[in-house]
Amino acid sequence: MNSDKLNFINALNHVGGGRIPVDFGATVVTGMHVSCVAALREYYGMEKVPVKVVEPFQMLGEIDDELKTVMGVTVEGIQGPGNNFGFRNEGWKPWVFNGQDVLVPEKFNVTSDAEGNLYMHPGGDVSAGPSGRMPKGGFYFDAIIRQGEIDDDKLNPEDNLEEFGPLTERDIAYYRAGAEKAALTGRGTIMSLPGCGLGDIALVPGMGLKNPKGIRDVEEWYISTVTRQDYLREIFDRQTDIAVENIKLLSRAVGDLADAVFLCGTDFGTQIGIFCSKETFMSLYVPYYKKMTGWIRENTNWKILKHSCGAVEPLMEGFIEAGFDILNPVQCSAAGMAPSALKAKYDDRVVFWGAGVDTQRVLPFGAPEEVAAQVSERCRVFSKDGGFIFNAIHNIQAGTPVENIVAMIDAVKRYNDSI
Repeated sequence: MNSDKLNFINALNHVGGGRIPVDFGATVVTGMHVSCVAALREYYGMEKVPVKVVEPFQMLGEIDDELKTVMGVTVEGIQGPGNNFGFRNEGWKPWVFNGQDVLVPEKFNVTSDAEGNLYMHPGGDVSAGPSGRMPKGGFYFDAIIRQGEIDDDKLNPEDNLEEFGPLTERDIAYYRAGAEKAALTGRGTIMSLPGCGLGDIALVPGMGLKNPKGIRDVEEWYISTVTRQDYLREIFDRQTDIAVENIKLLSRAVGDLADAVFLCGTDFGTQIGIFCSKETFMSLYVPYYKKMTGWIRENTNWKILKHSCGAVEPLMEGFIEAGFDILNPVQCSAAGMAPSALKAKYDDRVVFWGAGVDTQRVLPFGAPEEVAAQVSERCRVFSKDGGFIFNAIHNIQAGTPVENIVAMIDAVKRYNDSI
């Protein structure tokens, strides 16, 4: 086991003393906008080539092995073949995005209106109504809500399960090949598990479906967590049954080639508090999380990551009880999420993956010196006795000055070199 892998395993097991592992691009919540990837490549004097858009919804760019080496990235991702719009990331073709030459999947097909707004269509089928919209000059797609009339007497949980199903042999082969490739890098590895996000609001609108049925409006879904809990329980019960069967397939195909897994991206926090009560979280979500995490814990060595933005400290004990080992992105600017307090309270019980720099204010709007200072302080606080994987707080957004991204990268390197 090389040093990068060992440091990652040690960090996951709260063993301190080694270099802090660094992740950029291993998951869809730890990446970088395609424009930022291109800017970094230019900054470092790399060959000017079109960057692949590996996640079309957020327009995340591929951080290839050459750039990972320069950045000091020590974590590799194992991701699935598809994306939120219901087509596979394959058959790359050129596209021009805000003047930047990029590569997009072959079924990345957009239309436009008279105002210059762009529209993405489910499955890449432009004959179907659009499911995503990017405003003219924008940087990301927004989901188009296509909620039909709701008749509570006729609601069928199967309608909200249309996008969840068994993995195909082709899918399993894709994961296996990705895991083998990731293992060859010598980095630590994390695999993104499909279909495990219970009520992930980015997935609720069903952007990959041509005619989504059930509860597909974001506001209506949040209302349903109070008024239609029995309906949601039926969805979650069936969804987790499907998820566990898929996890079993991936366990056999990938096994110990994965060190950690990204299970769920459902957000539970705002800037100032939590979306639901602790009681609702424990009764509506935790039993179904446990169905998935319980099987993983009993049958694999994988550590389990829970992504949730916001002020989620009141739910931390619930996350732990639900079987999660890792919290991402650790939004330190939110209420009750002070780094020193989080580390002191949850020290050897939670791995903090993220937290490295504030992507709302400091990284995009601060001076490089401010960025470096915050990165150094976060490394000092969170890396004590292990339990820390460095990443920014969620994806690095379009418009972030490249000098600040470099200041972040350099600050982590200096900290690691000082160990």
